[in-house]
Amino acid sequence: GLVLGADIVSTFDNPELVKLGHCDLIEEVMVGEDKMIRFSGVKMGEACTVVLRGPSRHLLDEAERSLHDALCVLSQTVLESKTVLGAGCSETAMANAVDKEAKETPGKESLAMESFAKALRMLPRIIASNAGYDSNELVAQLRAAHHSGKSTMGLDMVKGCIADVRELGIIESYKVKSKIVTSASEAAEQIL
Repeated sequence: GLVLGADIVSTFDNPELVKLGHCDLIEEVMVGEDKMIRFSGVKMGEACTVVLRGPSRHLLDEAERSLHDALCVLSQTVLESKTVLGAGCSETAMANAVDKEAKETPGKESLAMESFAKALRMLPRIIASNAGYDSNELVAQLRAAHHSGKSTMGLDMVKGCIADVRELGIIESYKVKSKIVTSASEAAEQIL
């Protein structure tokens, strides 16, 4: 109804009071073995349907969860448009800042801070490992780049090297990143 600009009605008792929708093309399309109706050229904006298909229910469930997560991040980014650099860049910068503070903090707290910094560095390591690259080498290069003042460097998993992620356009939602770090630190506090 909303996409076509029409009213949704349950009866046709008063058709003169009903707002009819419009689109340029209505067609029946085959998706695998299923027939679906596709509306194209709607004037009220764009909408889409995502059709998930796969060999097993387990894979479809996983694909649906991943799509849901991605759409949630997208909706949060639309509501809160602040972003941070991705590809391990933010985690490396945070880890370096925590390390710096740990060196100036006396007592056992500094050990906890160093462990938190190490945990932050795990994300770039996981990204590199999942892409099939030498995670130790790439994380060492990334850490060195950040220590030398190249604070926009992150992981380029297309080429398997570190690169300026601002130039590559790799960004993440600030709100989501903030929530992840906060949740992780709260979980660590509960364990301790």
